[in-house]
Amino acid sequence: MFEKFTRPPKKSPVGTYKVDVVSLPEECDWEEYLPQEINYIFRKYPKYKPRIRKILSEGKAIGVRTVLRTPENILKAIHTISVHSQGNYIVTWLPELLKNQKKPVFLKEDHLEAQKHQEDLEQAVQVIAADRLKFKRLVLIDEENIGIKENEQKFMTELSELIYPLAVDYSVYRVIADNAIERTHIAQSIIKALLFIGPIAHVLEKFISGVGKLFAASADDLLGETAEIMALRGSGFKWKELAKRGRILIPVFAVATYGAFSVEPLIESGHVIWAGVVFGLSAVALSLTTAIQSLFMYRKNIKKLMQENKVEKMNSKKLTKLAFIQDFTNPARLGLIMGAALAPFMGMIASVMHLMHNGWILATVGSTESIVAGLTVIFSGRINEFRFKRKLKKL
Repeated sequence: MFEKFTRPPKKSPVGTYKVDVVSLPEECDWEEYLPQEINYIFRKYPKYKPRIRKILSEGKAIGVRTVLRTPENILKAIHTISVHSQGNYIVTWLPELLKNQKKPVFLKEDHLEAQKHQEDLEQAVQVIAADRLKFKRLVLIDEENIGIKENEQKFMTELSELIYPLAVDYSVYRVIADNAIERTHIAQSIIKALLFIGPIAHVLEKFISGVGKLFAASADDLLGETAEIMALRGSGFKWKELAKRGRILIPVFAVATYGAFSVEPLIESGHVIWAGVVFGLSAVALSLTTAIQSLFMYRKNIKKLMQENKVEKMNSKKLTKLAFIQDFTNPARLGLIMGAALAPFMGMIASVMHLMHNGWILATVGSTESIVAGLTVIFSGRINEFRFKRKLKKL
């Protein structure tokens, strides 16, 4: 029921895409306006430039079709493999499958577990592998309706082979990014709401001193904690496992509540810096605890994968690094941990500047986690796309 009201509108089952078209011979000289795929061909294989110019002068156009969102069947296949075989991991097997068609290791128990849920691991692999090169394709467009010749079809096949490195890299980037968004759609809805709920709650401090701090810090932290849990649930962790880990949250919440009540006495006794730190920690105590726990949950899973020979042997440092990478590939989780870590420092800054009695400043300090997480969720797609385009320019 909760998911029904928080899940965003369902995307197209075939994904969404855009087409960048080059239709005039003169465009070949306007490198800054050309699609990066065409620029890549001109830079790496300059002999193709005259041939492309020629085909454009004959009433044809070249389109670069780019998938903007991974089709639902691929995302479902990834979820099937991740949850039923790979300990909720993506980064350990998906890039290799997309780049080199290397299948993840499946045990007999994995197949049985998938069958219990009417799912098939081998079929899931086939679904992902079949469409791995369809995320970025070159297409010939017959603008004058004069027909496409066989030699032109062969030429387009050649061009598509030239951009193979870009196509593979883009498929890896697109699938992992969309999988992270799909795993955390409920968490992202909560975080976006926090952008508005958090500051409003904290402004109450201006009118209800002391109790306002408690309500404000608790409301923000409880909603942040809900986002954390839903993000982990979306990644495949079972409710039973999350509930077992949640036992520690009760005493943590009690300590956070005591901390919120202690802020005012600390200010009155002259310990303004500690007051800022305590207020910041009180507002993020639950979600920060869950963030630390989740890292250990992923670390436990990767150790199990290593014992089952599904990943290569690695030392403790690499295990922790891989767990960290997997945990924070999704924007909701990354934004929450960044915001939680920043909150105490924001409190210290506010204390040093003697602004702890300013309701608007308290709103900003106490809602640091919400604000950072919300902005990370909103801008993550653009940031990731910008980083990917920079990477492609270096190829």
